[in-house]
Amino acid sequence: MAVCARLCGVGPTRGCRRRGSAREQRRGAADSEPDTDTDPEEAGGGGVTEDDEAAERIEGGRPLPPSVEAGPAGRAPLSLLELPPELLVQIFGSLPGTDLPSLARVCTTFRRILRTDTIWRRRCREEYGVCENLRKLEITGVSCRDVYAKLLHRYRHILGLWQPDIGPYGGLLNVVVDGLFIIGWMYLPPHDPHVDDPMRFKPLFRIHLMERKCATVECMYGHKGPHNGHIQIVKKDEFSTKCNQTDHHRMSGGRQEEFRTWLREEWGRTLEDIFHEHMQELILMKFIYTSQYDNCLTYRRIYLPPSSPNDLIQPGLFKGTYGSHGLEIVMLSFHGNKAKGTKITGDPNIPAGQQTVEIDLAHPLQLPDIENLRDLSELSRIVLEVQEQIRREEQEREQRQEEEEHSQQPASPLAGEGAEGEETAAGAEGKTQDKAPASQPFVLPMGVISRNEDYPRTCRICFYGTGLIAGHGFTSPERTPGVFVLFDDDRFGFIWLELKSFSLYSRIKVSFQNAQAPSREAFDEMLKNIQSLAT
Repeated sequence: MAVCARLCGVGPTRGCRRRGSAREQRRGAADSEPDTDTDPEEAGGGGVTEDDEAAERIEGGRPLPPSVEAGPAGRAPLSLLELPPELLVQIFGSLPGTDLPSLARVCTTFRRILRTDTIWRRRCREEYGVCENLRKLEITGVSCRDVYAKLLHRYRHILGLWQPDIGPYGGLLNVVVDGLFIIGWMYLPPHDPHVDDPMRFKPLFRIHLMERKCATVECMYGHKGPHNGHIQIVKKDEFSTKCNQTDHHRMSGGRQEEFRTWLREEWGRTLEDIFHEHMQELILMKFIYTSQYDNCLTYRRIYLPPSSPNDLIQPGLFKGTYGSHGLEIVMLSFHGNKAKGTKITGDPNIPAGQQTVEIDLAHPLQLPDIENLRDLSELSRIVLEVQEQIRREEQEREQRQEEEEHSQQPASPLAGEGAEGEETAAGAEGKTQDKAPASQPFVLPMGVISRNEDYPRTCRICFYGTGLIAGHGFTSPERTPGVFVLFDDDRFGFIWLELKSFSLYSRIKVSFQNAQAPSREAFDEMLKNIQSLAT
C-alpha cells in the first residue's frame, strides 16, 4: 500500500503537501483513504462526493478545469493523481478487470474514476468479446460495470467445454458469452449415419442481467420457452444446473408425445421408420434414462487435447458411427507413440469417458493389394502377426527390466525408454510414409459391416490398434485387435475385426473458446478423472 500511496502522491515523495495548507493536507488524507472491498462489483462504487461533477465530466467528455489537467506551476506530474482524469480512464481501461478492485482500494479518487462506464465497456469487449452496443443498457439502468461484475466476472468459471453426468450417455456442453447472455449449448451429433454433416446444438440454459440487482438464470429445456432455473458452482471445474419449473418440460400429449418429439430431434425419424428391434430397445432405453433428469445435471470440465508438431494429425473432437447406438463424440489425443480415442458421449455397452480405441503409432500396417484386401482372413492374418510381434517386444522389455533389477544396475536406459519410444514412433511413421504412396486404394473386406457406405476409397496410412468392446452395462470389457485407417486430416476409420464392423470418424469443425488445457499434465489428469467416473 506504501507503493500505491507514493504513486498517488501521498507520502514522503510529495513533501510539498506537508508545506501546503491544512485544507490541502486534509484533502490529501481523504484521497488516500484505503478501501477493503476487492469485488469488481464494488470497484468504482462509493457514496456521492463533491467531485461527482468531475466524474460526470469524464463520462460526458466535457473539458476539465486546467488545475486538473496539469501539475502545479506547469511542471510535469509527479503522481498519477496529477494526470488528467481522461488519461487515467484510458490507463485503467487497459488493465485486466480483476485488477481494478485493488486499484479502487488505493484512494477515493481512483475509486471515483473507476465508476466511469467507458472503462468497463472496454473490459467487457476485450476480455469476453461482448461487441453489442452496451449503451442500450442505459435505458434499463444497467451499467457496463454491472454486466462485467454481476454477469461476466461472476460466471466466468463456467465458460468452456463440459461433460454432463448422464450415466453412460455423457454429452458435450459448450458455455459461451453470446451478446449480453451467457448460454449453455448442448452439442449433438448429426443424425445417423451422416457423419460428415455439421453438429446440431440446442440451448439448455441462459444467464442474463435483467436488472441491476443480480443476474437471472433461465432453463431453456422443453418447448414452452425460458423459465426459472438455478446454477451452482459446486467446486473447481464442476457446476450443476437445476430447473425450478419442470412442469414446463411436460407436453399436453403426455409421455408418448414427448417421446415422439424427442425421437424426431435425436434421430430425425419416427419409431415406425426403425425396423431393427434391438435398435428400438436402445432408443427407448436412452429416452427413459435421459428424460428423468429434467435438466437437473452436474457438469465436469473437459479440455481439448494439446497438440505437437509430431502428431499424426491435429487432435480434437470427432463424431463417429457406433452401429445401433448411432453417432457418438470421441476425443482423439496423442501420447508419444500412442493415440487414444476417448468417448465424450457413450452408450450402455461402452459408457462416456472410456477409451474406445488405442492406436500403436510404432506399428504401421502395410495393407495388401486391393483384391486381397477384400479378403477378411488376409487382413486378420496381417493384424495378428503384428499383435504377436508386440507381445514378444513386451516380453523382451519386461525381461530386460527384471535383469537390470536383479543385477541392481541403474535403470537409466529404461527411464529414457519413453522418450526414445516417441522418437521411434515418429521415425517409423515418417519412414512408412516415405515408402508408401501419398494415398493408396482402400476398400472394406467382404463381411465387414459399415453404417455409412460413403467412406473414402483411398487412405494415407494404417496402424495396428485395439478397440474396447463389452456387454450391456459395460460387462466383461476387453480390448480386441483392429486396424486404424487414416483417410485425411479430418477423417479416420477403425475396423473392429472381432465384431466385423467398421466405424467412420469425421472431425467436429467448431472453434471452441476457453477449452484449452492449462498444461499437458492437466489434460492427462482430466482424462484419468472422466475414465474413473465412467468405470
